[in-house]
Amino acid sequence: MLAVIILGMMSLAIYRFVQANVTAMRVSSEADVVEARYDGLRELLSQQLQSLPPGTGALTGEPLKIEGHDRDELSWVCPAGPGLLTRYATGDFQVSLRLRPHDAKSRQLDLGLLRKPKDDTAVSNEHETWVRLIDNVGTLQIRFFDSRLNTWVQRWTDTVTLPRLVKVVIGRTDATAPKEITVPLARMPL
Repeated sequence: MLAVIILGMMSLAIYRFVQANVTAMRVSSEADVVEARYDGLRELLSQQLQSLPPGTGALTGEPLKIEGHDRDELSWVCPAGPGLLTRYATGDFQVSLRLRPHDAKSRQLDLGLLRKPKDDTAVSNEHETWVRLIDNVGTLQIRFFDSRLNTWVQRWTDTVTLPRLVKVVIGRTDATAPKEITVPLARMPL
């Protein structure tokens, strides 16, 4: 009887140990998936923004605040490729990195790309497409480093030059610290 009790206690200990490890692996893999989304966004922005030609007004940025929260927007013009997330489109497109409500009833915001043809003058949104990148985002703050002023600015409207750096700060609802992505657009002097 003593042996059965000892085996039962050992089985219970092994079960709890395995259960704790499975839970830890699940939580770790979920965190890895979230971080992979932010890493993918950083790679997408780096590849797209570093390929923008200066002097064409290909990059703009507007600071927006809604209900006291940053909802900035970053827009660029690009042909089909990584910034548009398709290879099969023709012509140039206006692409905007922005926040958008998950659905009409939810207060949850998603970060994504709003794409529409550059020369589209239609009043309706029939040619726009939305690509959701990251779910449940709290805020989006975008800053541009202007080397002429040697400071970060909230708005970029210069059609001749590109900023040296673009900083995207994403307020996460699943973490206390925001995720910060800094993309260099030009070589920085030493």
